[in-house]
Amino acid sequence: MEMTSIFGKTLAELKDITHSLGLPGYSAKQIAGWMYQKNVCSIDDMTDLSKSSREKLKEQYVITKTPPLTSQKSADGTIKYLFKVGTEQSVEAVFIPEEDRATLCISSQIGCMRGCTFCMTAQQGFMGNLSTAEILNQIMSLPEYDKLTNIVYMGMGEPMDNIEAVLSSIDIITSGYGMAWSYKRVTVSTVGITPGIKRLLNESKCHLAISLHSPFDEERKKLMPVQRMYPIRAVIDELKLHDFNQHHRVSFEYIVFKGINDTSEHAEAISRMLSDLSCRVNLIKYHSIPGKDYEGISLSEMERFRDLLNRKGIIATIRRSRGEDIFAACGLLSTRNKNMEGQIENKVDGAF
Repeated sequence: MEMTSIFGKTLAELKDITHSLGLPGYSAKQIAGWMYQKNVCSIDDMTDLSKSSREKLKEQYVITKTPPLTSQKSADGTIKYLFKVGTEQSVEAVFIPEEDRATLCISSQIGCMRGCTFCMTAQQGFMGNLSTAEILNQIMSLPEYDKLTNIVYMGMGEPMDNIEAVLSSIDIITSGYGMAWSYKRVTVSTVGITPGIKRLLNESKCHLAISLHSPFDEERKKLMPVQRMYPIRAVIDELKLHDFNQHHRVSFEYIVFKGINDTSEHAEAISRMLSDLSCRVNLIKYHSIPGKDYEGISLSEMERFRDLLNRKGIIATIRRSRGEDIFAACGLLSTRNKNMEGQIENKVDGAF
């Protein structure tokens, strides 16, 4: 009989499993606690389940978690990990340590279908959705798992295009039966897929980040084809219908391109667009990718643009760039053309 992994199952799904096996009703919560709070890798380790219950469970189910294949460490301490997915694919996750926090940037898809012209992941194309287990595996199989303070869905893929698995993973991360993290420690980033945004805001309490990059329609279409289907003004109008209180926080990510989206006219348009919306704008340095002519701007120019926004009443900050030397910075994640068995990176202890 083919074995099924119970890792990545929500409490509701675990209850269905235990009911089908004739196990006590409370055993689903016990199983969840062992997997998501104690991070065990074997059903045999679930010692508060009776031996007969464990044997029944082991007849059909296993706990499948996969350590990272390789890692690469930046000069600034950022670590990029490669996780195998299925038999032939892989995704990247990025661990970002700081003085007062440690953030993990996780992927939700293999590649991406949204085609942003400045993004390496988009150049890879879309190769599949990650399961709930594959999303969680990036977190719970991380060597620095015990140090984590924050999780951001800002790696490979568009989370709203895999909303079911993303919501299930958030449920496990933030629920008392699961990892029991505060929703304030979780942020989901999107290019602006309105149906997914609605579900995220209605079904979770985590924070939301929207990729903006230009307030002008035609300019944003050139940077982000999603503008044709989900115009940013319509996305913002939808956000203005939502009460952003202590349960949610919304921010806008804005990669600054030299000579494209860094003028006073852009700052003025952004301030008009975001009026009456409690939010902040994170300015991000552009990192060059092969075959694209976009250029970034200097720190002093970034500060000038930030100050323009601040004077117009927009809370704007400059996000510190991390991991650029190992292609781990914003927009640089991609596994296309990588040989998982032979990358020039460091194998993680115990990965093989």
